[in-house]
Parts: sequence; structure tokens; C-alpha cells
Amino acid sequence: MKLHNSLFCARWSTYLQLQVILIFCINLAWLTHPVYTSIAPTNETDHLALLKFKESIHTDPHGILTSWNHSNNFCNWVGITCGLRHQRVISINLQGYELGGSISPYIGNLSFLRNFILQNNSFYGQIPQEVGRLFRLQNLYLSNNTLGGEIPVRLTKCSKLKLINIRGNKLTGGIPKEIGSLKNLEIISIGRNNLTGGIPHSLGNLSSLRVFYAGENSMFGSIPEEIGGLKSLSILIIEGNKFSGKLPFSLYNLSSLINLSFENNKFEGVLPNNIDNNFRNLQDFAIGGNGFYGTIPASLSNLSKLLYLDISINNFRGEVPISLGNLQDLWWLGLGVNNFGNNSAHDLAFLTSLANCSKLEKLFLDSNNLGGVLSNSIANLSSQLNMLLIGSNQISGRIPEGIGNLKSLNVLGMQDNLLTGIIPTSLGKIPLRGLSLSRNGLSGHIPSSISNLTGLVLLLLDRNKLEGSIPSSIGNCQNLQRLDIAQNNLSGPIPKQSIWSNSCDYRRLLKSGVPLPAREFFPRKHAFILGLFERFTIFRSFTKQFVWRNSKRSSKIIFFNIIFEPFFQ
Repeated sequence: MKLHNSLFCARWSTYLQLQVILIFCINLAWLTHPVYTSIAPTNETDHLALLKFKESIHTDPHGILTSWNHSNNFCNWVGITCGLRHQRVISINLQGYELGGSISPYIGNLSFLRNFILQNNSFYGQIPQEVGRLFRLQNLYLSNNTLGGEIPVRLTKCSKLKLINIRGNKLTGGIPKEIGSLKNLEIISIGRNNLTGGIPHSLGNLSSLRVFYAGENSMFGSIPEEIGGLKSLSILIIEGNKFSGKLPFSLYNLSSLINLSFENNKFEGVLPNNIDNNFRNLQDFAIGGNGFYGTIPASLSNLSKLLYLDISINNFRGEVPISLGNLQDLWWLGLGVNNFGNNSAHDLAFLTSLANCSKLEKLFLDSNNLGGVLSNSIANLSSQLNMLLIGSNQISGRIPEGIGNLKSLNVLGMQDNLLTGIIPTSLGKIPLRGLSLSRNGLSGHIPSSISNLTGLVLLLLDRNKLEGSIPSSIGNCQNLQRLDIAQNNLSGPIPKQSIWSNSCDYRRLLKSGVPLPAREFFPRKHAFILGLFERFTIFRSFTKQFVWRNSKRSSKIIFFNIIFEPFFQ
């Protein structure tokens, strides 16, 4: 009996030792690898996972993670939110703290996590596959970091996901076809990466999808027909990719669409005559930089909510519909670089109707076949108009004196036309920063009123028939960076004003007909770098810079900021 008891005690002691060793090994394994056991996690699991997450962060310039220590309850750490019931981590929000490091795979152990927000930092490496274990995850914000690799397929296991925002990283590969299993997904923001491949057909399964933003990638292929079944889709932005083919007819059935942007791809085809049937809510229609052709359907003018219409840089032809004046809320109208007009006297008739667009700020008509004469009705255009480009057409006649009524005009491009007569003095009444009248048949003197344009940065008057001297008062244009008056009939000395420096090139005056001073001539350099503007395309690049630096509002920007700002950061 004693022997039996001794054997029992010995075996029990050995068993206890094995249990201790086993527990030690489990803890050691947890410290070196993420947990994959079926044992129910606890709040201590969350605690340890957060510490491992902290270990992967190597840059913390603001000391945000100093509170992440054993002396504080992890629920009180900066950026951490716990649920009231279980005291488990439900949210990590560390956006905008300039943190640098990788995302630890231990993040997959936070089984109660609903919101994972690391946007606007410097995280690198890959998105760990372990994110796919967060079965309660609803919102994933990883935008504006330097994350690489592919979108993890296991992310599609997070069945409760409503939002994926991984915009502005260095992600490669394609969109996983398994994404169609995320039935609760409402927002997909994957733009500004290096993604390739096409839009998976399974995307059509996401019946709750409201936003799909995949702009500025290298994606290709055609738009799947299934997109037309997304009845909740409000924003569809795939600009700046390599998509091609014709737009699926089903796309035009999406009555919920507010923003449709396909700019700078390789799409082709015509716009349907009944485009107004289901696009009644459309505010932003941007298809510039493609291969669309045909005429503008008259029904486009029935989209009364349009704020932004850009069909520039395509192959559209025919007359510009007078009915565009019905779009009274329009602030951006881009028709440039097409084949509009027939070099006839009636080509510009639509300009009169645009007086109804009282909110119009940007009007691009450059590089078409527009003929005719500019009537003084141009003076009736919106008082908010700050950019007008009508260069590279066949417009003749004089520049209307009434153009001085456009009190907000900052950029005026009329180069490469058949304009004659004098430069109107009324131009000195408007706050121009860029003025191009190059390559016309303008005559007379350079008006002294030009000196009133103290904010002028760019002045191109070359290849005309201007005569007389350069007004001495032009020295008031202290911000002028580029002046081109070559190939005119100017005479007299160059004004000796402080505006000129002795360190820059004066080539553009060599053929102006005026005697050069002993020192080199060029407007003083300015902080607003514009480069050289000797061609229409370069002048257009100036206007593009000006638009995005100085535009008070953009339908895209406003829409994002008011409604979907967190998703696009």
C-alpha cells in the first residue's frame, strides 16, 4: 500500500511538472508567434497583443506610445478604446501621429477589434494576413502610409467589414476576386497605389457598396457589366488607370450615382442619347482624357444637378449645345481639346446661354475648331469666372472691351487664334495672374493699364503686330516671372525697373525689336515656379497648376470633405 502511494505521488509530481513546462512553452510560443489556439482569448491576450504591436513601431516622434506601459491599464492607453462590458479592445486609432514601423501580425489576436485606424503615418511592409482573423472588424483605415505587397486575400474573411481604406500606399497586385463575399462592404478606397489587373466581376455582389475609389493605379481591362447592379453606388472613381473599351450600358441605369470620374483612361464610344434617364442625381461627370467620340447628346443638359462637367481631351465633334446653359449650378465646364465647331460664324452661339450658369468658375474651350467672333455677350458670363481658355481655335475679330466685366478672372488664354485689333485697356481692371495672347494678329500698343495687374505672373504677347514701346509702368508687375514679347514691331528702350534681374535669360526679347540693355533681362524669379511657357501645352500646364492651387472649391473635394472625408484621407 505504501509502495502504491509512493508511485502515485511520484506520478502526480511528474504530471504537475509537465503541466508547468507545458504552460511555460505555451507562453513562450505566444511571445514569439501569434496565437492560433482555440482557447478563448482574454483581455490579457489584448494586452500582450498591443505590446507586440508597439514593438514593431520604431518611430514615435511625438511620444504617443509612452503611455503604453504596464503601469497603465491598456484601456487607458492613447489611441485605445475598450468595450464597457468585456474590457476588450474594440478600436485602435493612431492616425496622423507620424508613427513609423511595420504592422505586427499579433494584431490578429485582438478578436473584439472593430476599428483599426492607422492612416497618415509611415507604416511600411505588408498588411499581415492575420488581419483576416479579426472577424468583428468593421472599419479598416490604413491610407497614406508606405505599405507594400498585395491586398491580403484573408482580409475577405472579415465578413463584417463596412469600409476598406488603403488609399495612398505602394500596394501591388490586383483586387482579390474573393472581395465579393463581403456583403456588408459600403466603402472601398484603394486609389493611389500600384495596383494592376481589372475590376473583379464579383464586385457586383456587393449590394451595399456606396463608394468605389480606385483612381491613380495601373489597372486595366473593361468595366464589368455587373457594376450596373450596384443600386446603392454613389461614387465611382477610376481615373488615372489603363481601363479600356466601351462603358457597359448597365452603368447608365445607376440612378444613385452622384460622382462618376473616368478621366485619363482609354475608354471609347459615344454617350447615349438618353443619358438623362437615370443620371438625375449626377453632380460630377468627368470623362476627360479618353477616346470618346460623337456629339454631345442634348439630354446631357437635363442633368440639372451637375456641378462639374469635363469631357475634354476626347474626340467629340459637332456643335456645343446651346442648352448647356440649363445647367445653372455648373461651376466647371471642360470642353477643350476636342473637335467641336466647324470654323463657322455660329460656333460660339452657346456662349450667350452660359450667362445662365451664374456659378461658373472654369471654362475650357481650347484646341477645338471653333470659329466666329467673340461677341460682347462674353461680358455677361458669371462674375465668379476665374479661368477662361479659348486658345488654339479659329476665333477672329476683336477682343471685346466688355471682357473687363469679368471681375474674378485670374487666367485668360486666347493664344493661337485669328484675333485682330488692339488689346483692350479693360484687361487692366481684372485680377489676372496669367495672360496669353500669343500668335494672333493683334496690333497697337501694349496698354499701360497692364501695369495695374500687380499679381501677374505670366504675360505672353509674342508673335503679334504690336508696336510702340514697352510701358515703363510695367515695373509695377512685381510678381511677373515670364514675359514674352518676341516677334512684334516694338521699339524703344526696355524700362529700367527693379522688376528685372541681371541673372536670367533674355532670349525672348531678342526678336522683339527693342534695344537690349547692357545687362541680361528677365523678370525676377518668384516663389511660384512655373517653368517655361513657350507652347500652348505648357500654358495649359500653368492653368492646371493654378486650378488646383487656387480653386476655391471643387465638387470632388467638397463632396469628399462633407460626406466621405474619413474614407479618402
